[in-house]
Amino acid sequence: MVLDPFTLCGIIGTGCIIFAYFAALQGWVAATHWHFPALNLAGAAMVLVSLYDAWNLPSVLLESFWGVMSLYGLARSVRGRT
Repeated sequence: MVLDPFTLCGIIGTGCIIFAYFAALQGWVAATHWHFPALNLAGAAMVLVSLYDAWNLPSVLLESFWGVMSLYGLARSVRGRT
């Protein structure tokens, strides 16, 4: 089975989001550390890329908000506020 690039991008993005959440639950990374929102932002962006090929409005809204929240978290962690 060969996956098209959009589907592969979405799968990798989903993996990023799941891994970030699991890493936070395991205590491997703090949710306030820049790695957590950066990984979530990368995942949301990749899922959004996959949705270009397989449009789904609820998923676009979810990933867009996920990305905005991740940008906010990334900005806070870079500025040093927790």
